[in-house]
Amino acid sequence: MNRIEHLLSCLAEECCEVGQRVSKALRFGLDEIQAGQDQTNAERIADELDDLIAVARILQGEKALPEFMPTQISILMKQAKIEKFMAISRNEGVLS
Repeated sequence: MNRIEHLLSCLAEECCEVGQRVSKALRFGLDEIQAGQDQTNAERIADELDDLIAVARILQGEKALPEFMPTQISILMKQAKIEKFMAISRNEGVLS
């Protein structure tokens, strides 16, 4: 494994950690503080997102990933796409 592959492995791990923390928030709520912790699930999600972005920025510095920064247009486009699929879920009775 070379340096880039190791960093990509770290990036995948951070993605999984974001997913795990989101899963905990879905099960126990965003405001829940897990026993032995001092942060809410929402705060822990934000920390995991920071870690994810940090690894992505390291990969950018290595020229393994292109520069990225979401623009207002790309955010609005993604929001519209999410709303479209939420409407489908609502129509299917899956989303209340």
